[in-house]
Amino acid sequence: MAAPKVLKAVKPQPGRPLYATVRDVLRDAIDRGVFVPGQQMPSTKDLSDQLAVSLVTAHRALQELVTAGVLQRAQGRGTFVHEKYPERKNTISDFRVGLLFHAEASLADYYHGQILEGVHRAAHELGSDLLLLRFGEDVRNECNGYLLVNPFPNEAEAFSNQPRRGPALVVGARCEFDDLTCFDVDNVEIARLAVRHLADQGHRCVAYVGGAYQVSNSQDRWQGFTIACREVGLECCDLALVKAKGWRLDDAEREQLATALRADNRPTAVFAAGYAFALEVYGAARAAGLRIPQDLAIVGVDDPPSAEHLTPAMTTVRQPLMQLGYDAMAALFNSAQESDGQGNETLRSRKFAPELIVRQSSLATAPAAAV
Repeated sequence: MAAPKVLKAVKPQPGRPLYATVRDVLRDAIDRGVFVPGQQMPSTKDLSDQLAVSLVTAHRALQELVTAGVLQRAQGRGTFVHEKYPERKNTISDFRVGLLFHAEASLADYYHGQILEGVHRAAHELGSDLLLLRFGEDVRNECNGYLLVNPFPNEAEAFSNQPRRGPALVVGARCEFDDLTCFDVDNVEIARLAVRHLADQGHRCVAYVGGAYQVSNSQDRWQGFTIACREVGLECCDLALVKAKGWRLDDAEREQLATALRADNRPTAVFAAGYAFALEVYGAARAAGLRIPQDLAIVGVDDPPSAEHLTPAMTTVRQPLMQLGYDAMAALFNSAQESDGQGNETLRSRKFAPELIVRQSSLATAPAAAV
């Protein structure tokens, strides 16, 4: 038996996705008491017929309301108006954020995962939706704001030249475009903290193992390393200066590091400008027969749980990544609420302070001379 027809056909709105119009029609019907908390919604087929839209559009609209907490699904039973919807009604927003990651980013790695967790927590508290995009997407212009996570410079530049509905914020990278503000960790200070600590431990020849120069993080950490070495009078050991093409070493770069650590004039300490690089240095040191930290001290970047359980535990520079993502999402939401149009006039760039976490990998009582 067909469900009673209680809804009228919807009319497409120029420049707006049809599923969003259907979503709003359904939520309005719930707000007006056409459907009440705990009541089962018509099937996707029934809604498709009543609203004169495709099954795909009806399904997407229902899924949007499930994600927002207006509806809930019961396995094998159907879709119902959420029992707690009246309580949370005023906290559910229609704000949708497009999350953009560069092509080489992995959401499974610690850096991006922590930022994403912070963004997700803030979005949940604000009742906002998140949409994962690639650069150049959002052709339907359906997002109210955008977070660009650690973009390549060319990606940020291309994005800054595109028309968009709402404000945009670069997260985890330096940005020099007038219409984009950024929330970033002070990457120059990350390197300075590491170098100063190694100098305090008595090291005079410190090497750098870090990433490519496609992203500003790598550029700034290298700059901070060279600045700090000059400030404390250290020698930058070019022998083990490994500038990787990506976020970890390839075979040729790994061999370059191994050769440097076996040399007679090898460095006594290494600043590894990323967690994956630090793991590479641990492995190369052991392969070369060097003890950590007696023969080679190591300071890395980022502090996943495994850092404390390495042998020996790794000294590292911790970034407030989850806070970075959380605050960026909250700032973007507030900016969109407070102003019309782009909203960027209410956004101000911020730098977050890193923290040195001292453990055994850098604490040689007397750094061994090169042999």
